[in-house]
Amino acid sequence: MRKNLKLEELGDLLDQAKCATLATRFRDGTTLLSPVWHEWRDGGFNVAVGAGDIKARHIERDARVSISVAEDTPPYRGIEVRGRATVSKEGTEEVMRRLVLRYLGSEQGARYAELMSQADLALIRLEPGVLRAWDFADDPDLAG
Repeated sequence: MRKNLKLEELGDLLDQAKCATLATRFRDGTTLLSPVWHEWRDGGFNVAVGAGDIKARHIERDARVSISVAEDTPPYRGIEVRGRATVSKEGTEEVMRRLVLRYLGSEQGARYAELMSQADLALIRLEPGVLRAWDFADDPDLAG
């Protein structure tokens, strides 16, 4: 297993339309794991959610979060970012439009983006505090 990789060594992993897992904290300290659509842009993750979404409420109370993206096929590349997230309204419609086009394609994505343009959205932004990236490209039995 190769550890401590640089982002460039992950190839197109962050360009793929894979769900990420976002970890936020309940008031009692337990963790909520949520599959989310994401984009890596300008050195961090963007996630668009409903303005009253539980993930946004968690972050407004406790900004410490983690997010991970990993492949389920060789070479099993993955990334985890831990840090402090912010929640804002700024740029949410543009991010949501990019996300729906990425995950749903141009035709279905355009229709969904139109629906979402009427929604009250929030933008979760996470820039790396701690970034951990890995793959199994050096393992002949797992590299594919």
